[in-house]
Amino acid sequence: MVKRTLITGGAGFLGSHICDRLIAEGHFVICMDNLITGNMDNIAHLFGNDNFKFIKHDVTEYIYVEGELDFILHFASPASPIDYLKLPIQTLKVGSLGTHKALGLAKAKKATFLLASTSECYGDPLAHPQSEDYWGNVNPVGPRGVYDEAKRFAEAITMAYHRYHGVETRIARIFNTYGPKMRLDDGRALPAFICQALRREELTVFGDGLQTRSFCYVSDLIEGIYRLLMSDEILPVNLGNPSEITILDFAEKILELTGSKSKITFKTLPEDDPKIRQPEISKAKKLLNWEPKISLDEGLKITLEYFKERV
Repeated sequence: MVKRTLITGGAGFLGSHICDRLIAEGHFVICMDNLITGNMDNIAHLFGNDNFKFIKHDVTEYIYVEGELDFILHFASPASPIDYLKLPIQTLKVGSLGTHKALGLAKAKKATFLLASTSECYGDPLAHPQSEDYWGNVNPVGPRGVYDEAKRFAEAITMAYHRYHGVETRIARIFNTYGPKMRLDDGRALPAFICQALRREELTVFGDGLQTRSFCYVSDLIEGIYRLLMSDEILPVNLGNPSEITILDFAEKILELTGSKSKITFKTLPEDDPKIRQPEISKAKKLLNWEPKISLDEGLKITLEYFKERV
């Protein structure tokens, strides 16, 4: 029997890669997106595929899907600071109302539900690296709180549906991920640096640049998502690359990779911007037999070619 899978936010960066992977695994994929931050170009190659269907819909409203569903993957949400600071109410609604609607559908269809959560649940962490048993350091009334708290609520209601209604649930805490299909105006460090370097503009580093990030190539992340979906683990699992780099070193790496002569300029660090970010992935290694395979240099070369065609 062909598995029928709904992916909310399926026209986004990660959602569209998930669509590709599950179709390759033989699933019939229903992609649902209201295109606030998603892009039809990400899924254009799937139109005409008998195992793909697109529905334009806002998941904060009642969700109707005809027929059976085996899996629901909830990826709908603005996910970069430039988006959720511009769309604060929509971000809170999709994390709360949208997750509630998607879970209700999973309950009705007896489908396995996977929540795309985030490392932002850890906030500006006081523990390093961040493991799943760390509860986080989040400012609920700061500008980033609209995203952080939306995802923390989404995790809480997902667990409530598992415990109270018996819904099969999975929670992926996703750390910084990059690769083809990222938006040029995404606002995060990687697309910003690559676009600035290719345009010979100054690279903007916030703060002193000594804050750290850990970058996971998208194919590695998607493999982790798939393995988690097929597992029976109900509690959150970190998915990301534990290889840590400072933002300043990362900017210099982009300059070297692109051959750009751009200068680096420094600006004030945004409020509540995390100083450190590194996943502790021993749980994923043990339960999913998963860890990233693509090196940063290898992944950046592929990603750079994608950006060169579009800048």
